[in-house]
Amino acid sequence: MATMTSPNSTINSIAGTTGADRAFFLLRTVFTIAPIAFGLDKFFNLLTNWEFYLAPWINNLVPGDAQQAMMIVGVIEIVAGITVAVAPRFGALLVAGWLAGIIVNLVSMGSFYDVALRDFGLLVAALALAALAFDRAPNNAS
Repeated sequence: MATMTSPNSTINSIAGTTGADRAFFLLRTVFTIAPIAFGLDKFFNLLTNWEFYLAPWINNLVPGDAQQAMMIVGVIEIVAGITVAVAPRFGALLVAGWLAGIIVNLVSMGSFYDVALRDFGLLVAALALAALAFDRAPNNAS
């Protein structure tokens, strides 16, 4: 007799069997890939000119010009994405904190409120990932 596997068994082995498992998998994936992709783009400006999104008061605080500041931001975002992949409980909180900083930056500029609102939604999703990661961690380890 032949053994048949369903497509669901493959999905279940990757993403888990419960809704919480699948939500964790999706959120962990997006919060790994997106920060790394956006972080890398800070060096190339293919998606946008990231300097436009830096509040002047923050630019005055960091050494160098706005492009150099965006490169520092890019490195931080890449590290955040890698941290989500390796230690999602901590990484999700790191991303949530980083998004809070981005929101403060954007709102303080008096513009880009639409981007700030989107980032607020992402911040809530990062907190949801952290909550799911805490539930999944044996003995509360990452």
